[in-house]
Amino acid sequence: MNCDRCGEPIRAGEEMEHYGQTLCEDCYMQALSPARACDPWAVRAAQSLSQMDESYATLSATQADILRALEETGGAEAEVIAGRLGLKMIELNRELATLRHMEKVRGEMREGRKVVCLW
Repeated sequence: MNCDRCGEPIRAGEEMEHYGQTLCEDCYMQALSPARACDPWAVRAAQSLSQMDESYATLSATQADILRALEETGGAEAEVIAGRLGLKMIELNRELATLRHMEKVRGEMREGRKVVCLW
């Protein structure tokens, strides 16, 4: 059986049902709790926590790779970053939301395309 959203194979007994769709665990979690890049409370929480303890501002290896790729390219479409780093879009979107809350990345329109770039 395959996930109705991402098409990845799902082992028997691990499928999740959501509004008539059969989903893998990642897609099910995304459906229940989608990544939101524009969340003022998350930005405020990230700022407050990083002021209290620097360990809250520590980047994961994937987040550091994303920032490095954006520095090298000067900004790119999310699909390009995902392909360059070998990430699924669902994984990239979660990391980008976290980086946005930390005010490390932002989005902008360039020539009619949505581009992710450094803050």
